[in-house]
Amino acid sequence: MDAVTRYRDEYRRENIGPRYSGRAHLGFVVIFSLGGIALCIWQLEAVRPMEWLTIPLAFVYANLVEYVGHRFVMHRKVPGLGLVYRRHAGQHHRFFTDEAMALEGWRDCKVVLFPAVLMVFFFGLFAAPAGLLLAWLTSANVAWLFVAVALGYYLNYELLHLAYHLPDDSRLLGLPLVRHLRRLHHRHHDTRVMAHCNFNITYPIGDWLFRTRA
Repeated sequence: MDAVTRYRDEYRRENIGPRYSGRAHLGFVVIFSLGGIALCIWQLEAVRPMEWLTIPLAFVYANLVEYVGHRFVMHRKVPGLGLVYRRHAGQHHRFFTDEAMALEGWRDCKVVLFPAVLMVFFFGLFAAPAGLLLAWLTSANVAWLFVAVALGYYLNYELLHLAYHLPDDSRLLGLPLVRHLRRLHHRHHDTRVMAHCNFNITYPIGDWLFRTRA
C-alpha cells in the first residue's frame, strides 16, 4: 500500500493539473456520447425489421473490440500505440491495484476515464470506418444504428469502469450486476494475472469465448 500511496501522490503531482475537473471530464463523456446517439437517431428513416438486427450485432462487435483492445493493446507493447499501453498498464494499474481499487476524489477520474484524444482515436479507428463500410454495403440506417450502439457502448464502458473504482460504500456497488462485474475487474487488477485474464471491462463475452475469465 505504501508503494501505491507514493505513486498516487507522484501521479497527481505530475499528471493532474490544477484546472482539471473530474466532474467536467465525466460530463464531457456523457454529453459527447448522448449527443452523438441523438444525432444518429435523428438520421434514421423508416427502419426496416432486418436493420434493427444491427443493434445486437454491433453490441457483440463492440464487446469484442473492447476485449481485443484491452488484451492486445493496453497490455502489450504495439508499435505506434505505446501511449495507450503506458497509460493503462504503466499508470492505471499502478494507481489501482487489487489492494487499492477505490479512487480518493473526483480528480482521480483522470486515471479512470479516457482522455479526449483516446476517445477520438478509438472512435476513429473502430467505429467510424465500420460505419462507413456498412453504409456502403447495406444502408444508411444500418450505419447510423451501428454508430449509435458504439457510442452507447462506450458510455456504458466508462460508467461501469468508474463504478468499479468507487469506494466500497457506494450505492452503485449495491447493485448485484455491478458488484459481480466489479469482482471480475478487481481480479484483473491483481498484478500477477492482469495480462492473462478478465479483459472485458463490461460484460465478459470475449473472456467467455476465449476462455480468459477467472
